[in-house]
Amino acid sequence: MKQTVRPPDHRSVRPRNGAARAAPPPARTTERRRPTSPQWAAWAFLTPVTLYLALFYAYPLYRNLDLSLRNYTVRSFVQGDAPFSGLENYRKVFDDPTFAPALLHTVVFTGVCLAFQYAIGLALAVFFNQHFRLSATLRALFLVPWLLPLIVSASTWSWMLNSDSGIVNAALHAVGLAPVNWLTSPSWSLTSVIIANIWIGVPFNLVVLYSGLQSIPSGLYEAAALDGAGAWRRFWSITFPLLRPVSAITLLLGLVYTLKVFDIIWIMTKGGPADASTTFATWSYRLGFGNLLPAFGPGAAVGNLLVVAALAFGLLYMRVQRKQAYS
Repeated sequence: MKQTVRPPDHRSVRPRNGAARAAPPPARTTERRRPTSPQWAAWAFLTPVTLYLALFYAYPLYRNLDLSLRNYTVRSFVQGDAPFSGLENYRKVFDDPTFAPALLHTVVFTGVCLAFQYAIGLALAVFFNQHFRLSATLRALFLVPWLLPLIVSASTWSWMLNSDSGIVNAALHAVGLAPVNWLTSPSWSLTSVIIANIWIGVPFNLVVLYSGLQSIPSGLYEAAALDGAGAWRRFWSITFPLLRPVSAITLLLGLVYTLKVFDIIWIMTKGGPADASTTFATWSYRLGFGNLLPAFGPGAAVGNLLVVAALAFGLLYMRVQRKQAYS
């Protein structure tokens, strides 16, 4: 008689005492997958940023440094066989009679523009923080100078400050004042480009400082008002101290932007007359591209001085922020 073989039964087996005993589950033959290391994801996100910084920041800085350390001419610039000259280009820049006036104009242009842009931007930010009717509309209109291309803004100011047909001199004549040679006088050319750059930079300060004011709790102002503090007291005791981190980054970005301003000065005055409005930015361009025999090395050296100045202020800002974080 043939006996049939039954497969093993994995159902629970009931022993004699009546308690149910579960059969052990079958062993799994597949292993669990190890989780993907987060380092690969981090490198995947960092790779595009690293390539962008290397191609558009590190390489141009390296090329500019190489230009300042070699004696480049038009032929050697094309063929790439310029001899190494060391710090000779920097010596030429420091010995040039244009260096001292350009340095003075750069310091005056940057300092005056930063001071007025920040002061006017902060006043407008506090004004628009009152949330009155048409506040959003007027705030949007103040962004127009920031949105216009620089060539349009500079050309508009050149027309307004024209000595013969400018609207500014026409307004001065209407009130009985003598006309001013804004763009052709050595005494007024630097002032003219400063006024134009202040007008262009105020909207940036307004936007950043206004966003900083939005983060200050309104309860602080209400408590100060209940204690009898006036408007000026609330500003100096609450607004200005709490706005200090935003003010620091606003001034730093404004400093970096103002140091490299070229378009406005070149379109309005070209650095003249008689180098009266020449800054490092316009001088660097004129050395490298403004002559029939361009001096690539000295022009790159002047540009590197601007880079070093911006880097020094950036490191100073980071050190101040670190001290404030630890205090």
